[in-house]
Amino acid sequence: MRDAHPSSIALSYGVQQLTYEELVCKADLFSRHLIKLGLSSGQAVAICMERSFEWIVAALGVMQAGAAYVPLDPAWPDARLQAAVRDSGARVLVARTCMLNRLQLDVIGLDPARDAAEIAAAPEADRRVIDPQSLAYIIYTSGTTGVPKGVEITHANLDHLIRWHESAFHVTPDDRCSHLAGLGFDAAVWEIWPNLNAGACLCLAGEALRTSPELLQSWLIRERITIAFVPTVLAARLIQMEWPATVALRFLLTGGDALLKGPTSQLPFEVINNYGPTECTVVATSALLKTGATGTPPIGRSISGTNVYLLNERGEQVEKGSEGEIYIGGDGVGRGYRNLPVMTQEYFLADPFTGSPTARMYRSGDRGIEREDGEIEFRGRYDRQVKIRGYRVELDEISTALNGHHAIDFATSIVKISNSGENQLVAYVLFKDEQTEVGSQELQEHLLRSLPDYMIPSIFVRLRSLPISSSGKLDLKKLDESSDLETLDKVAAVQPSTPTEEKLLGMVRDLLGNQKIGIDDNFFLAGGHSLLGMQLVMRLRQIFDVDLTLSQLFKAPTARRLAVVLETLLVDAIDAMSDEEAEAYLSE
Repeated sequence: MRDAHPSSIALSYGVQQLTYEELVCKADLFSRHLIKLGLSSGQAVAICMERSFEWIVAALGVMQAGAAYVPLDPAWPDARLQAAVRDSGARVLVARTCMLNRLQLDVIGLDPARDAAEIAAAPEADRRVIDPQSLAYIIYTSGTTGVPKGVEITHANLDHLIRWHESAFHVTPDDRCSHLAGLGFDAAVWEIWPNLNAGACLCLAGEALRTSPELLQSWLIRERITIAFVPTVLAARLIQMEWPATVALRFLLTGGDALLKGPTSQLPFEVINNYGPTECTVVATSALLKTGATGTPPIGRSISGTNVYLLNERGEQVEKGSEGEIYIGGDGVGRGYRNLPVMTQEYFLADPFTGSPTARMYRSGDRGIEREDGEIEFRGRYDRQVKIRGYRVELDEISTALNGHHAIDFATSIVKISNSGENQLVAYVLFKDEQTEVGSQELQEHLLRSLPDYMIPSIFVRLRSLPISSSGKLDLKKLDESSDLETLDKVAAVQPSTPTEEKLLGMVRDLLGNQKIGIDDNFFLAGGHSLLGMQLVMRLRQIFDVDLTLSQLFKAPTARRLAVVLETLLVDAIDAMSDEEAEAYLSE
């Protein structure tokens, strides 16, 4: 927390604030309490809470105690959370009491609110010396084995990210920086630690802002944010919007997905497109995007302390303009995968290009080319790892979960481009009994027990046989070409019976690009997500002139149930009007 004055604001959320002096004091107490609980240097502590001051205090306290924090998203299914905690070997789980009761894990449960008095009374303890090669955090990503895998990042790796970020974006105590990313997403690491280390004010964003570019833009302007990271799906909208001529924002940083289009008009801030796998401490390359540039926006050049190589199948560097696999070396390369030594050896390799016998590089599985201007252009994946709504997803993890259903003999999944231009998950299933009547709704509910919602396919297709190539392998390219495919229907689509249902269902069908949806189909399981949900909510607000929220859509995700919500809101609105206003409203 260098350069920060003790009375400077470290954390801000609405009217709540925490100074650097208070943050350091709280983190020290938390660290001492962990030591009192018997936590040793090098051990892991899982943190499963919402974005909050307490989350940051806990993570900082864990690192000060010489341990590694394990960030877990409370929105994950219980089975996924339990698997991550067990795999990490965490001795302590920091979470709300209700979450601790739900997960029922054999660890020490610590609720910062419930245990506040005990934490505040923690006895004095010597601050532990942090070895740069010890772990700072372990973050879980989707895994090809069907279970999430933990990426181990050291303090030296984290320090590399901090030093580059502070230098690249000239961060000072005068900056106000956003904290928007999901807590199970490594972009949160980038948002929090470099900016706090520079003494800037970290401004926490509410959940509603994470799904609405309009609300997010207003918040960025109102809070006078100077440096913001925004996931690609939202940033793509923000950089096409109109902005005031003068705003506090200096840098809009983005990453997580392939950005398909750069800014088309001049913006009052710089847009930086970034690329980097979790295994290499968030960022490996960075590019300042030029206004009005044609073609795919580049992911830029390697950041300081990082080497990026484009290699062919023989491990040789390709010529400029030729496609190669992206390998990343340098100070950001993490230690490896938790409890997966074979996979670590497969992906974390010796770097033959530096001349140092200890140098390592990470094999990303991503494709790229070096353009004539020296910047790298991302060309997609070599394997079956994809990005869905900014999250990295292994298709084989979905397939593994599907194959756990009692009626399924074989299952696989692919990604298609939906009518809205977004990645859409499609699952193919071969049942043990051809007469099986299992529908897609049952399969979605089965998957939701172990997978987050963004990993749930919206389309399920029945296979009568497996398309096999001449080599005897499954030929995924032939799946759509097979003549014996049929889509699994939950039930016959129920048609609307009221004008409200009819209008609402038409909007949902157009938004999702699927005219087969009925009034009882779940918007989110039919391919919708929070950003599309916010678009639907905004349209309904305009058409019906009611104060509908995204939260209400989550609670009433079918056209039938949402129509009831709308009609209730309409009745309440009319009841609050005068007779003249009501007559005018109903005549429109």
